[in-house]
Amino acid sequence: METLLNDFSPGLFIVQVILLLALIFLMVKFAWKPILNSLNEREAGIQDALAAAEKAKADMQNLQADNDRMLKEARAEREAMLKEAREIKDKMIADSKEQAKAEGDKMIKQAQATIESEKKAAVADIKSQVAELSVSIAEKVLKEELSAKDKQLQLVEKMLGDIKLN
Repeated sequence: METLLNDFSPGLFIVQVILLLALIFLMVKFAWKPILNSLNEREAGIQDALAAAEKAKADMQNLQADNDRMLKEARAEREAMLKEAREIKDKMIADSKEQAKAEGDKMIKQAQATIESEKKAAVADIKSQVAELSVSIAEKVLKEELSAKDKQLQLVEKMLGDIKLN
């Protein structure tokens, strides 16, 4: 739990919130208006068809057989149009959800890649700092060890003794 809190990045969180809000804004601006317009047009078309069916029913009251036939046709047409409108609406909603999910997955993958690259950079920086610290410590130890002249002479003699002549 503690590592989770340590890995939390407010900057990354803010960027993700801004991207989410931008995505919602784009969806509202470009996707919902055309969807609602097409649904309203479809509804107006259905209303027009219903009005035409009612007018035909009033005109055909003299001919009962024709009236029944026209009424059945109008109901069948209305049901087909309503069914088609429902199918189109469901398809549009499903497509929008699918697109939003894909965009969300893409954003998550990008965020994970960014986190991974930042983690690698941090590890490389830590390794570099450890190497510099190690060299600094070794330098200080050698300075301390070789501060006296007799110790320097002993080290030189030892190194000369270690060298093998061919």
